[in-house]
Amino acid sequence: MSVNESELGARFETERPRLLAIAGRILGSPVGAEDVVQEAWLRLGGSISTGSTPEGPDNVAAWLTTAVTRLCLDQLRSRRHVQPTDELPEEPDPAAGPEADAILADRVDAAMLVVLHTLSPIERVAFVLHDLFGVPFDEVAATLGRSDAAVRQLASRARRRLRGADLEAERREHGAVVDAFLDAARGGDLPRLLSLLAPDVALHADQAGAAMGADVRVGQEAVADRFNGARGAMPVTVDGWANAAWVHHREVKVAFLFTVVDGLITDIDMVADGASLELMDISGTSNPNTGHSTDAN
Repeated sequence: MSVNESELGARFETERPRLLAIAGRILGSPVGAEDVVQEAWLRLGGSISTGSTPEGPDNVAAWLTTAVTRLCLDQLRSRRHVQPTDELPEEPDPAAGPEADAILADRVDAAMLVVLHTLSPIERVAFVLHDLFGVPFDEVAATLGRSDAAVRQLASRARRRLRGADLEAERREHGAVVDAFLDAARGGDLPRLLSLLAPDVALHADQAGAAMGADVRVGQEAVADRFNGARGAMPVTVDGWANAAWVHHREVKVAFLFTVVDGLITDIDMVADGASLELMDISGTSNPNTGHSTDAN
């Protein structure tokens, strides 16, 4: 083993407790967390041996966090129909001393895990990484392949849901705005497009999207011009919320993710990277990235 690999191993061991904590929170149980963390380490070693990162990544902690997070998302997707237990530890006697404190801590932790299971996998990841482990939004965004604005919205939805808010009204409003935008785009209705966009709306494109000719645009007119008359995007549901996608032979090539605030679109994420698309639960078309098929509407 080279010196560089030895240093990477030492840094991995330093990061292991934090990675195990993140995986345990995202998965809702320490069961499987060790396997996820070990798989992330093996992938790091594999990237070095194949030469894709011959000297190791510049930021090992961030690389491992991304790997662990994406592996956890894969597990959550595969078991999304499995219901978590809602059995909590028995309420302790407040005067029982240190043992009671430990039981109470376990109860609070278990209650949090039960509520976390009510979140979608992507909301759960955004909340756990940012709110519980202090990962900056830009790093969470890089991990999930989305813009800062989209990740902030995911975390905000998670917080409101954890406080017991019913987001169905917001989901309906979001869907109505997205549907109206797509309808106006297909019809070349520029005034209506402009009316649905916030003044400082931004269109973001990942590297794969940029390679396809997409560019970052800011402002109502610039974004509206990009979509005016566009007919390629079809309505789909991404992680339970209305969005759009460009689909070729029933395979999602590009996802358009909308951030809606107070009835206006503030951000649109154009995601074309295959690894990022695999993190999304997309329905409304036969989509090989989700592992299941639904008929297009």
